[in-house]
Amino acid sequence: MSSTLVLIAALVITAGIIWYFFAPKKAARAKEEDGVQTVRITVKGGYSPQLIQVQAGRPVKLVFDRQESGECSSHVVFNDFNIDKTLPAFQTSTIQLTPPKAGDYPFACGMNMLHGMLRATDGPRAGDTADSTRTEADEAVPNQEQRNQGQINQSQEDQGEADQERTAEIRDLTRRFIVALIFTLPVFIPAMFGMFIPMPRILMNPWVQLVLILPVMFYAGWPIHRTGWLALAHRTPEMNSLVALGTATAFLYSLVVTIAPQLLPVGSREPYYEAVGTIITLMILGQILEARARRGTGDAIRALVGLRPKTATVVRTDQDGMETTREIPVDDVAVGDVIQVHPGEKLPVDGQVISGSSSVDESMVTGEPMPVLKQEGDSLVGATVNGTGSLRYRATQVGQDTVLAQIIRLVRTAQTSKAPIQKLADRISSIFIPGVILVALWTFVVWWVFGPMPRGVYGIVAAVSVLVIACPCALGLATPLSVTIGTGRGARAGVLYRSAEALQGAHDVDTVVLDKTGTITQGRPELADVLTAPGVDGRLLIRAAASAESNSEHPLAQAIVQAAKDRNLAMVQADGFDSVTGEGIDATFPPGSFQEDRAEGPRNGDAIHVLVGNRRLLEGKGIESGAERSDHADTQSLFDTARSWEDQGRTTIFVAIDGLPAGVLAVTDQVKPGSRQAIHDLNERGIQTIMLTGDNQGTAEKVGGQVGVNRVVAQIHPEDKAGIVKALQAQGHKVAMIGDGINDAPALAQADLGMAIGTGTDVAIESADVTLVSGDLNAAVKAIDLSAATMRNIHQNLWFAFGYNGLGIPIAAGLLYPFTGLLLNPMIAGAAMAFSSLSVVLNANRLRRTPLRARPVKGATPIDMDALTTDINISDHQEHNQEKGHEMGLFHRHDDNQQNQSAKVTDPVCGMTIDPDTAAAKRDYQGNTYYFCSQNCADTFDKDPEKVLNK
Repeated sequence: MSSTLVLIAALVITAGIIWYFFAPKKAARAKEEDGVQTVRITVKGGYSPQLIQVQAGRPVKLVFDRQESGECSSHVVFNDFNIDKTLPAFQTSTIQLTPPKAGDYPFACGMNMLHGMLRATDGPRAGDTADSTRTEADEAVPNQEQRNQGQINQSQEDQGEADQERTAEIRDLTRRFIVALIFTLPVFIPAMFGMFIPMPRILMNPWVQLVLILPVMFYAGWPIHRTGWLALAHRTPEMNSLVALGTATAFLYSLVVTIAPQLLPVGSREPYYEAVGTIITLMILGQILEARARRGTGDAIRALVGLRPKTATVVRTDQDGMETTREIPVDDVAVGDVIQVHPGEKLPVDGQVISGSSSVDESMVTGEPMPVLKQEGDSLVGATVNGTGSLRYRATQVGQDTVLAQIIRLVRTAQTSKAPIQKLADRISSIFIPGVILVALWTFVVWWVFGPMPRGVYGIVAAVSVLVIACPCALGLATPLSVTIGTGRGARAGVLYRSAEALQGAHDVDTVVLDKTGTITQGRPELADVLTAPGVDGRLLIRAAASAESNSEHPLAQAIVQAAKDRNLAMVQADGFDSVTGEGIDATFPPGSFQEDRAEGPRNGDAIHVLVGNRRLLEGKGIESGAERSDHADTQSLFDTARSWEDQGRTTIFVAIDGLPAGVLAVTDQVKPGSRQAIHDLNERGIQTIMLTGDNQGTAEKVGGQVGVNRVVAQIHPEDKAGIVKALQAQGHKVAMIGDGINDAPALAQADLGMAIGTGTDVAIESADVTLVSGDLNAAVKAIDLSAATMRNIHQNLWFAFGYNGLGIPIAAGLLYPFTGLLLNPMIAGAAMAFSSLSVVLNANRLRRTPLRARPVKGATPIDMDALTTDINISDHQEHNQEKGHEMGLFHRHDDNQQNQSAKVTDPVCGMTIDPDTAAAKRDYQGNTYYFCSQNCADTFDKDPEKVLNK
């Protein structure tokens, strides 16, 4: 009869538990305050309200009122908005955001134990209300605006507050641990060793044990019980909830044994005060050790924040023209200020050297150990350390625009994001604790129905053991700790992951596509040789080319402009200027320009027409090989010489004046010192490498052979880069694209993993998943190896967490009792639980020192180059090498692709040719629609459309 009653009661309780934890929760609606949706959330053992309903597309203000202290709730993280906000104890903190579209936006505490949900429903479209200025493109990229908010850029003071709170918590836990240890030992020792060592009889008295355990239960264990019961009340139970349930059950049972033992059978009158005290003591010890270990996970951010000097020495000029130096706070430095840096000092902000020479240690932000010589005109990065010389430089980036601030922002963003692998742990964690409670309940039932006498005592012991041995914290910490440490280690090595997803995906890459200029090579070409057509002066050739290229930021253009400056050649302002993407410049100049350099005057006073670019440009303008000139043979030798230069690895730039070939310029760009080793290491890992370039085939093959890439694709248009990446993906490859220029942005965005050279353009960096701060390709190898090491560490943590709980819970329930007669003591269960999460933390911290071992990619399929070139409508370069009579252009597009080209448009910001169907963003302005290759270009357009359109 009793068994039947117990079964019925268990079924009713089971139904109640399932309903309580999994029934739909009622959403709290935001209130309107000054046109902003406002919600006040109490943080006390959970979030109240836990489910918040707002309208999408409108600003939301969340006011968190934290009414507790402790590590668990000290941060709140919104992964969808890349927000990690410190919540100081017993203070209110505000977060402002705008949900871009309807949907659920979860948030959680820093330890991933407390959870809430921001539910956005359909409301006014962004831009339809006076208090919102978001655009349609912003909806497509919800995190773009959030990256610039203060929530992401946690200040040094916030970091200090977080550290102070963690230190205070460790001190408080230490005091409670000492109290628990002092009062538990007199109860624990007789219970464990009383049968072997004579003990004072008074310590065996239940009333004495009760008095000793009361301080442990209600002082030392108060934070555990308070947090655990509040979490149960919020319907979001966590680890403290299980310990609170288990110790409360054991304490109440022992209290009955002490006060009214007659209510229990004779064989069931043994109290378990020692289990209560030991579980709480070990739980507190585990929390102390875990908190100390977790304190190290923020070292990367603390180290980066600590790099920034507090003051700067600024040079001022008074009204009399006298220079004075003044030390001011670094926050007061403005763009344009001249800063004096003495030997051994840190550079306060980014800038450009105007005088002096010195070696600068940039290892703190690039990971490269060798100092870099800085001279007039060179750029400087704030927070780096000056060597033995003195420098004066002009501030170009201050505050949140400095490289250091951007690094901190990227690292913090990555650490607050959630890796895809964590979704599995989150799904299990959401049902884990209710499941453990149900297992404990039915463990008691099974022991009551089938167990030996005293079955009630066995059932209670087993149920308590199940509750205290389960460790959801190990599941919750397994992934985020490794991500935090991995991204921090990457930052110290000059590798910045934009998100945890990028960190996870890097190790799956089997193909790396590399841009040549600025990625494999230095990106600082120099004019090496000049060859003119008959009757053309060399000064005219250089001056005309430099005048046409003077407005271009392309490295090759800058090499020509610099050559003209070195020769003191004055440049001429062009009347007309057209950039032919991937080919060169088409410029017109006033009649009489370059007169002093020309052997013959202008023809009939016409404007002078100058073409500067590759062979494709001349071919497109109908300038084949100088057939219009009487000296055709001499002009043909121009192209023959150019071909020989290309075979030597030089880049050739052709110049035509007034429709006739005028000469060719040879430009060289040195390969970066580490490129060959990096590509060798990639090949050693089984990762296939492809170099893409707009250069001619000879130059491309020379550079490709020098560094050892597997494949070379030459003389392609910038838009072809994204097409090649897409075609590789269609073949089943996981593709990483490494580039540095504006024209690399679409390919970086298309790739499974975009890696931007940190010395490149902001557009490229904004489009990439990983930024290589130093610009050294060896950092790409580190990025892939670190990803592999981090994923191994995460898998170890998850296997440990799942294995521990999968093995420990059945043993605690009594699985071994029928075979061995042994039942797990709750004290041992408590010790196992206390050290399980600590073990995950310690294993994650191992990642700081784990060697980055090369691991070959398994199962990578060879690249089908024939299919690749067919997919993007480009004929194979090997076939073109065999063709005769094609002096211009190594790749030719098929006719159908020429027709498709007419449908493409030009990005008004960067000048890139793009397909409207695949554009990253578009804007309607004054009756016209403009398309953009990246969100960065769209943002630039939004700031001043007239300036962009009239440039």
